[in-house]
Amino acid sequence: MPELPEVEVVRRGLVSWVRGRTITGVEVLDPRSIRRHALGPEDFAGNLEGAKVLDVVRRGKFLWMPLQEDGKAAGTPQTETAGTAPGLPAVALMAHLGMSGQLLMQDSAVPDEKHLKVRLRLSPRDGMPAELRFVDQRIFGGLFVTSLVPTDDGGPGGLAEDPLPVIAEEASHIARDPLDPFFSFDDFYRRLRSRKTGLKRALLDQGLVSGIGNIYADEALWRARLHYARPTDTLRRADAMRVLEAAREVMADALDAGGTSFDSLYVNVNGASGWFGRSLNVYGLQGHPCKRCGTAIVRERFMNRSSHFCPKCQRSR
Repeated sequence: MPELPEVEVVRRGLVSWVRGRTITGVEVLDPRSIRRHALGPEDFAGNLEGAKVLDVVRRGKFLWMPLQEDGKAAGTPQTETAGTAPGLPAVALMAHLGMSGQLLMQDSAVPDEKHLKVRLRLSPRDGMPAELRFVDQRIFGGLFVTSLVPTDDGGPGGLAEDPLPVIAEEASHIARDPLDPFFSFDDFYRRLRSRKTGLKRALLDQGLVSGIGNIYADEALWRARLHYARPTDTLRRADAMRVLEAAREVMADALDAGGTSFDSLYVNVNGASGWFGRSLNVYGLQGHPCKRCGTAIVRERFMNRSSHFCPKCQRSR
């Protein structure tokens, strides 16, 4: 499953290709990939054709493209009365990558990929591919049109080129992520301390801090020298700051490397895989020596997944 850095790599790639371009045609090759759009392919296409992509926005692992139509914020009367301020976009194209979803920019002359599900044709722009293609081998991801609603705190909905105080409705329940300039450490620490749970379980709670998945939680905890089961109500402020900064650092390193790829399913908009998997310190390295102390990395079962840690550098007490 792509995590925050992988989705941010896709967002950054999409911005340079689709922002400001109009969707001129929509082709749904597999309706299963728009199953979250309850009104079906015809309504999906009708909402998109003629709309201009204003931006590409991300919060946590959620990715969406606010739309504008005929010089006005796109949307049906129902979405326009949902509380969005005048002049702000009311709807967006939401992309859920799932386990194998890919958003690829391709020229129309490029042969269709085997698992192509949705094709969006874009208005011409010099030197830029004509199509945005959604490819998904396992069909766990998908595209759908969604409403934009005001943010609870009045701040931007997420990372964007032109941040606006609206957020895709499906993402409105999650907290800000560590790379968000509006992320509040004080609020994070207060809520973290009030919980009686393990540290990693808290880091994976998208209502507390979004975008941290299993891989980057293990990597951040190793950098911060904290055990995954450390009770959150015992964390000092310095401990919480250390693990949060470690999460930011590991995500920034992953972004520089284009994300983490273990197979061919995660790629950026140009079809290239990320290389951060070659720089992992603990995740998937059970039995290998810790790069700090040489102790063998341990893997333990955790929430139907696994946790990887160094038993010497990351003591449980």
